[in-house]
Amino acid sequence: MIEAYFDCSSPWTYLAFEGLLSLSEELDVPVEWKPILVGGIFNTVNPSVYAQRADPVPAKARYMLKDLGDWARHAGLDIRFPPSVFPVNSVKVMRGCLHLAPRGQLVPFARAAFEAYWGDDLDMSKDEVVAEICRRAGVDTEDLFAGIARPEVKDQLRVNTEAVVARGGFGSPTIFVGGTDMYFGNDRLPLVREAVLRARTGG
Repeated sequence: MIEAYFDCSSPWTYLAFEGLLSLSEELDVPVEWKPILVGGIFNTVNPSVYAQRADPVPAKARYMLKDLGDWARHAGLDIRFPPSVFPVNSVKVMRGCLHLAPRGQLVPFARAAFEAYWGDDLDMSKDEVVAEICRRAGVDTEDLFAGIARPEVKDQLRVNTEAVVARGGFGSPTIFVGGTDMYFGNDRLPLVREAVLRARTGG
């Protein structure tokens, strides 16, 4: 019932990831995690993100930092913004999520990636950091690096990114309830919860 397109390079997605896990447990509803590259979305349909980064509105930028800090405190997460490398190339980690999904290891791997990048300021584009994320998540490092080199894994990441754009998405996290009801951002999770409950009752 819930699909979540996500990229570990977004702090707001980190918040939504943990929030969706809690919501999934509360409502006993599975989440279908769909790894993407948010940069591919920005390049295709939302290039204004780059303009805002290059020429930010000072008051808005200051408030964003406060807002992110408030949300992180509310969620009990350690999010340090900006990290030393931002934006970061998350392709290895997101391919890793795809490789591990059929094995039931996507969630611990993604959580370790979020924690490493946003909490510990480790550059997830580096092989040694990906290996450390594997260690934290209890994932076989050699198997992961072999998996993320497979053409079908690379292709699926591209397909997922193109699919969320085709469905009207413009960033991460993009969440769907019941296939067509779209929500964007961690702050929409109360609405996602209501949508799940409505769908259950046919309301």
